[in-house]
Amino acid sequence: MRVPWFWKVPAVPTTESVALGPLSQSWRQDFRRRWAAFAVSEFGGALGYSAMPIVAVLVLGASDFQVSLLTVAAGVVSAVVALPLGPWIEHRRKVPVMVATDLLRFVAIASVPVAAYYGVLTYWHLCVVAVVEMAARMAFDSAGLAQLRALVPAERRAEANGRFETTMWTVNAVGPPTGGFLISWLGPTVTMALDAVSFLVSAVTLRGLSASEVAPPARSGAHHWLRDATTGWRYIFARRGLAALFWNSMIFGGCILAAVPLLAVFVLRDLGFSPWQYGLIGGVSSVAGILGSVLVMPIRRRIGENRVLLFGGVGRNLWLGLIPLATGATSGLVMITAAHFLLYLFAGIFSPTFATYRMNATDDAHMSRVVMAWSIANKVVQPAFIAAAGVLAAITSARTALAVLAAILLTGILLLPWRPDPGPELVSDGGRDLASAAPRPR
Repeated sequence: MRVPWFWKVPAVPTTESVALGPLSQSWRQDFRRRWAAFAVSEFGGALGYSAMPIVAVLVLGASDFQVSLLTVAAGVVSAVVALPLGPWIEHRRKVPVMVATDLLRFVAIASVPVAAYYGVLTYWHLCVVAVVEMAARMAFDSAGLAQLRALVPAERRAEANGRFETTMWTVNAVGPPTGGFLISWLGPTVTMALDAVSFLVSAVTLRGLSASEVAPPARSGAHHWLRDATTGWRYIFARRGLAALFWNSMIFGGCILAAVPLLAVFVLRDLGFSPWQYGLIGGVSSVAGILGSVLVMPIRRRIGENRVLLFGGVGRNLWLGLIPLATGATSGLVMITAAHFLLYLFAGIFSPTFATYRMNATDDAHMSRVVMAWSIANKVVQPAFIAAAGVLAAITSARTALAVLAAILLTGILLLPWRPDPGPELVSDGGRDLASAAPRPR
């Protein structure tokens, strides 16, 4: 059965026989360790998610502006700091980089409770820690996704990414409430200490990986720092499918993060719902994300990876527009909750499929730089969306700003890989090419 062009997903040939090498025999055991390290560090990060701004407010007496600056500046400055790291990581073995960045995060975050204990903690200390933690996170992800690509056989990548996605949503559902309880019980600095320990445990777990890494790609003789630093973006924009998904993800991430503070204002102040009702919306979102990540493999087996990518990509961009239509009645709360549930359900379906596509569409010699370019762009674009939406809400209203974000989000549907790249369609899907991956007529 021939696959219509609008269901095809563009891709490039992969080099699995070269990439896997000695990893192919022991990948399952190492994957379990890699997965455990991810779960531990994500849970620690979720515990400490609110701890740093609480430390800034309660321990240092920081102003509202300083708390906002701590988050925004950390994102922008860390993007600048991380810019030259992509090429450097690309030509290094990835596991040592991951261990080093975990240890760096452990030291940086642990320095906060230590400094607070001795009474020498300052606001600028927190700023430095926030920048270091965020830059180290980007470096870890850049190395980690390249390592995961080499570790997991192509036909199992979708399943592996689905497990990571389910873990992330589960941790985000359980971690923040647990962190809030620990902050209330033990205090924010002790909670940050627990967050730091999670990165130490992750580093020790990663050190236990049994297989030897494949040698990283060699650096060419002629290179220039600016050209090397921008290689990730040039690789993305030279490939129609990756470029489409890049712009789609910038729009989605920017709009969703900009909507978060506006939603709190809209639900709590404008519509007059109670905090527990607002919390219900967030809880439903986490459940929807978990459900989507669990459903992605059965859906993928039924309709194929290509259709899942488009199905999830369209679905996650549709539902934000329901929120500004809500009223202060119970039906309004139901509408907002349903919109959030559907949005995050489709996001849970889309994200692991997208991660698998990006792994398959990027070769070994560019994976770290592509991931780093993606992360840096997010750190610049998302604060710009948040700031612009905040200004718009101040001039008009939270409802209007949410409606504008919903309209912008709809444009992201056009920025999905509806047309394939020219050339052979060789992306792996369980060992089959794209045509054979399409569902057979019954």
